[in-house]
Amino acid sequence: MELVKNIFFNTDKLIENNIVKITYTGKLFQDGSEEVFIHYGFGNNWDNLNEVKMEKSDIGFQVEIELLSSDTLNLCFRNSNNEWDNNDSANYVFPIEKAELALVVKEKSNISTPRKLRKTYLWSKKIRLAVYKIITYLPKIISGNYKRKINNED
Repeated sequence: MELVKNIFFNTDKLIENNIVKITYTGKLFQDGSEEVFIHYGFGNNWDNLNEVKMEKSDIGFQVEIELLSSDTLNLCFRNSNNEWDNNDSANYVFPIEKAELALVVKEKSNISTPRKLRKTYLWSKKIRLAVYKIITYLPKIISGNYKRKINNED
């Protein structure tokens, strides 16, 4: 993504259907505006046009928005005096990337047939149980401290 002076994102890439935090430190912030609104839309036609008041902080004006499924995010900013920062009438345009579906694992699930455990897994469990019993009971048997439970039925 091309870096733009005075506009910062909390992520390296803008990915569709994610929430992104935008920090604006441009002309309106530098001029001491008390309120700044972000005016944004998606694609060439500014679809889903929206305007949201940004929160003022020491580092700039900040807002979180949800990125919709589109090619671009278009931004401009205005203050309460209706003064605009629109990148000299070119607007601020950022590409939005598609979510990579290759990273999403879709596993077929058939609950009616249980999954079989690997033989190596079963053997490792059996060996662990045998080692546990040897470690626990062998010293007791050798020392004579092991007593069997006897059912007294008189």
